Amino acid sequence: MLGMPKTSARLLSLLSLLQARRDWPGALLAERLRVSPRTVRRDVDRLRELGYPIVTAKGPEGGYRLGAGSRLPPLLFDDEQAVALSVALRIATTAGAGIEEAAARALHTVRQVMPARLRHRIDTFQVTAVERAAAPQVGSGVLMAISGAVHAREVLRFDYAGGDAEAPPRRVEPHHLVTRAGRWYLVAWDLDRADWRTFRADRITPRTPTGPRFAPRDLPAADVAAFVTDRFAGSDGSGSAGPPCLGEVVLALPAADVSPFAQDGVVEELAPDRCRLTLGSWSWPALAAALGRFDADIEVVGPPELKAAFAHLARRYAKAAR
Repeated sequence: MLGMPKTSARLLSLLSLLQARRDWPGALLAERLRVSPRTVRRDVDRLRELGYPIVTAKGPEGGYRLGAGSRLPPLLFDDEQAVALSVALRIATTAGAGIEEAAARALHTVRQVMPARLRHRIDTFQVTAVERAAAPQVGSGVLMAISGAVHAREVLRFDYAGGDAEAPPRRVEPHHLVTRAGRWYLVAWDLDRADWRTFRADRITPRTPTGPRFAPRDLPAADVAAFVTDRFAGSDGSGSAGPPCLGEVVLALPAADVSPFAQDGVVEELAPDRCRLTLGSWSWPALAAALGRFDADIEVVGPPELKAAFAHLARRYAKAAR
């Protein structure tokens, strides 16, 4: 219900107060609403008739508490809440979380009951997802399973697409579910690899039941945003200067052809058709794979770990070719 005057406005104020704190003495509610305790009791009864489970708290002063109900009652929003909800729903239609259709239907429902002044405000807010098809969809059930394990601090077991099909399920301590550039990721401590990992949620197939509860570890960063940003920048997320794996190669390509794709790397021209590239990443195989995307002969300058990573990938690629 939106924009309803007088009694409904007072009911909205009462509902907002009940949502703001756990327990409200009746006398304090009456004081805040500038009405009599009898009016408060009558308004509480009206909200109960609408489906809001308001519990009467026992005690010397008496009071009220907003509890959990068995059904969704009619919702009351003030103007700013209604606009914020509409904006959030419109963004959700581009979130890649498998809820786009439901979000669009919810937005249509909310818009229908809005006063014209609010409807005009949300109609001016339009969102276009650029390259939307490039971001894989994630089922809402998968996201709920992951977020549930994060909230409960329970070990999550899952199959991960793109890995060895015969490998056992991954076992992780889920830390955060995050979204970046239209994709969803799970940040977790990998129990079998004893290291922090970032998994794409669209590749995760959760297994049930979840594992035992765990005490959460501290991320090797100030917060999860810094950790994820560092990981995608090629760092280990610890906030240390530079990525943990730094290598140097000579590419049989002009420097001008390499520079646009070198990201944070340093490109040095050696000859018209040769250049030196120094690049970092969070692991040696990841660095070797990043360098391998250049369609040219590669000479590894160092260190030895980078040469070993190229050999490791060569064996893996040869197996894949067979």
